[in-house]
Amino acid sequence: QVRVVESGGGLVQAGGSLRLSCATSGRTFGDYDGNWFRQAPGKEREFVARISVDGRNTNYADSVKGRFTISRDNAKNTLYLQMNSLKPDDTAIYYCNIAKVYWGQGIQVTVSS
Repeated sequence: QVRVVESGGGLVQAGGSLRLSCATSGRTFGDYDGNWFRQAPGKEREFVARISVDGRNTNYADSVKGRFTISRDNAKNTLYLQMNSLKPDDTAIYYCNIAKVYWGQGIQVTVSS
């Protein structure tokens, strides 16, 4: 079992930045891909970013490419999402996901115009 806890969300003005963290515990974090998803009000949950086990390969949704950066620290069992140039459309609950199996409870990110 892997416990997953997000932090770092909040309210920010358009153009601002936030960094989300995802602390994990339990089984070895370094064995799994890490992912971020988000769900905006009235919409389905959507993929945001993915990072490989060794951190060398990343993938992003087109809507965040060039603005968001996913990273990981396997020594700290932590996944990150650096979000820059935030837009009101980025407002959502952000979820950390490990290996497409383990989910966090989600954290609110609100971007005001």
